Amino acid sequence: MTDTPLTTRFAPSPTGPLHLGHVAAAFFARDHAGPHGRFLLRIEDIDTTRCREKFIAETLEDLAWVGLAWKGDVLRQSRRMPLYQETLTHLSERGLLYPCFCTRSEVRREAAEAFSAPHHAPDGSLIYPGTCQHMAPAERQRRLAEGQPHTLRLDVAKALATLRAPLMWRELDGSRVLCHPEAFGDVVLARRDTPASYHLCVTHDDAAQGVTLVTRGEDLRDVTSIHRLLQELMGWPEPVYAFHPLLCDASGKRLAKRDGALSIRALREAGATPHSVRQAARLSA
Repeated sequence: MTDTPLTTRFAPSPTGPLHLGHVAAAFFARDHAGPHGRFLLRIEDIDTTRCREKFIAETLEDLAWVGLAWKGDVLRQSRRMPLYQETLTHLSERGLLYPCFCTRSEVRREAAEAFSAPHHAPDGSLIYPGTCQHMAPAERQRRLAEGQPHTLRLDVAKALATLRAPLMWRELDGSRVLCHPEAFGDVVLARRDTPASYHLCVTHDDAAQGVTLVTRGEDLRDVTSIHRLLQELMGWPEPVYAFHPLLCDASGKRLAKRDGALSIRALREAGATPHSVRQAARLSA
């Protein structure tokens, strides 16, 4: 690694209250930026059905209360949809995207029919068997003309064929890790209910914000392969990556919003101090 100051970011999704795991992740990013680097805050609110303004306001307040400060304005992904569409258009014009009309239940059924045993990606999702990829062009155009709901999938094999060298990512210690985006199958870059997906938005905005060190939990290590592929396809800068362990409760269960993890707001109302919350997250400001 060079001595050049780093730019890091914390990018929560406002689908629920902030909890200790978020605080741990935020301080991990801020501490790696160091005193001369830039620590940014981004709100990943593309899921309009689950994200709430209430959670955004509480997130900003809780982060400030616990002692976090960030550089510049807070970037909100929901206000950047035209920029994501430009990326989708670019990939589409290169023939790297195709529309998928399958519902989730159809994907499950088709995956079961295509493979002798369930094929899962590293993140646990079913690997799409490519049904719509092989659809006759006339049928595809008919469905599009009728306005049938669809996602846009990245043709990963075709995308990899455009690269001139093996795809890798760099870690903070200087090591290189071989990428395997094909392990995820043809991932969705634009969903039915949202004009863009997490993979597209996070990679686009890391480049746009000049993030040079991406910090993320170990649960997102494998999807880095997808993000590196998008960076290469779009000619975006390659950041360095650092992965942190996931914060767990006393029973070893990962803290998560969907599991009702104790929120920062609840800790505050119970009389916790910023220092005690940082300590509970095994961090100090």
